[in-house]
Amino acid sequence: MGELAPLPDRPLRRREPATVELTRELLTYLASGDVTPGQRLPGERALSEALGVGRAALREAIKSLILLGVLEQRQGDGTYLAKEPSSLLPKVIEWGVLLGNNQLTDLIEARQLLEVTLAPQAARHRSAAAAARLTQLVEEMRAASHDYDRYIEADVEFHLELAAASGNEVLTGVLSNIRSLIEAWAHRVIESAQETESSLAMHVPVLDAVIEQDEERARAAMQALMDRATRRLRRSLPAAEQRAVES
Repeated sequence: MGELAPLPDRPLRRREPATVELTRELLTYLASGDVTPGQRLPGERALSEALGVGRAALREAIKSLILLGVLEQRQGDGTYLAKEPSSLLPKVIEWGVLLGNNQLTDLIEARQLLEVTLAPQAARHRSAAAAARLTQLVEEMRAASHDYDRYIEADVEFHLELAAASGNEVLTGVLSNIRSLIEAWAHRVIESAQETESSLAMHVPVLDAVIEQDEERARAAMQALMDRATRRLRRSLPAAEQRAVES
């Protein structure tokens, strides 16, 4: 049995649907540095008491993070912070976006939570070189407004560079491993909308907040970007897939 990680040091503050906020709180806890890759999490009862939440909601949040590859379940031995992302995850996510399987909702929410967690960390820790690279990528997106493939390539790189700027290797590795999701998502949304200007306009506030090292603005700007991207993705899906996502 592996070394046990410390418990989170504060209860959950309910401002959002319980499972969404709880998953975000768990990501923050896992990204804090108190838990190291390969370390076993406290048991379900201890975690639920530390966070002040029900065990059913905790199980749902853990399930989302296992699906993302952040956590891994070891039969009879508990839940661990993954040492490295699952190599199967990109294909699972790619198939989910393209085929609309029943896990698509979980995957969409998981990406949102991951990006919103990483954005303020990037604002806090970004280097001058990272700020310059992010600025360059936004300019590449602007220059490629009528070349969707080039735009999407720069868009995906922006999100990966933002994650790298956070300095959190575990969550950056997870985001890198869901590149298939980001690319499939971007292609679906941009090709459905047939324009890039509104997408670019949502990235600029994220960039500005990260450059100015304003953590709260970075979080809010990324939340707005992801909320809008999710709505556009859902609108772009055929009716049967929309029902799978919304059910």
